[in-house]
Amino acid sequence: MSTPAPEAAPDTTRIHNIGYRSYDGPRLGRSYARRSLFSQSLRGAYGLGRSAKSKVLPMLLFAVMCAPALIIVAIAVYLKSDELPMQYTEYAIYLQLVIAVFLAAQAPQSVSRDLRFRTVPLYFSRPIERVDYVLAKYGAMASALFILTLTPLLIMWIGSMLAKMDFAEQAKMFGQGLVSVTVLSVLFGGIGLVMAALTPRRGFGVAAVIAVLTISYGAVSTLQGISYATENTDAITWLGLFSPLTLVIGLQNAFLGGPAAFPGEAEVSAGLGVVYLLFVLALIAACYGTLMRRYRKVGL
Repeated sequence: MSTPAPEAAPDTTRIHNIGYRSYDGPRLGRSYARRSLFSQSLRGAYGLGRSAKSKVLPMLLFAVMCAPALIIVAIAVYLKSDELPMQYTEYAIYLQLVIAVFLAAQAPQSVSRDLRFRTVPLYFSRPIERVDYVLAKYGAMASALFILTLTPLLIMWIGSMLAKMDFAEQAKMFGQGLVSVTVLSVLFGGIGLVMAALTPRRGFGVAAVIAVLTISYGAVSTLQGISYATENTDAITWLGLFSPLTLVIGLQNAFLGGPAAFPGEAEVSAGLGVVYLLFVLALIAACYGTLMRRYRKVGL
């Protein structure tokens, strides 16, 4: 007995038009994407556009950074002083701990999350390349540090004008401080991003940034103290080449009218200052090259 063939199933195929259509607006390109990434990263460094909790630490550190400048100005105006009690080039050196904490907190926030959640390849799938990403992140971190370190100098300069100090002298000293904090911001920003980009773990990034800045400065300062105690004064200024902060101190002592802040008031000559400048430029270039190499791997 033959089995009847099964009946064909009814055709239930449907094509639904759900309204998707291609984008036909303007193509803004790489430059717009790079500027957007820079702006977003700079705002993120101060917690703007993020939760209220994310704003607490950067804004608190910003207030702490500015508070001594306000006190200096208040004293100078009240006493009608002829000069400020602190030079513009000294301010960031005295507040180095605040700068280090800010950098340690915000550098990992800028890059570690992208590494941890593997979103870097998504950036590179758009009209943005590795060099755009690195330049935007580096520029944003350096700009965030520049805002942090420049604002107190502006407060001090405005205060000097209110106290009717000599305009030409204060303008010159403010310009020297401006150059100093610019160098510091670019140098420290690069170092912070390199340390943070080495690990996707934010906690490890924070520890790495703090360790590099504090251990190097502590080690160099200790060796300089030993050299001074043993009357080996020539070694004091050369040892300053091996720490980011002492590099800035030596550079501003040589070219920017900064005080001799090394043990024994050892001064950096103009010739040695050129060596300091070359070291700073080489370190900045090394930070940029390291970031480019790092994102060649993680961008795959």
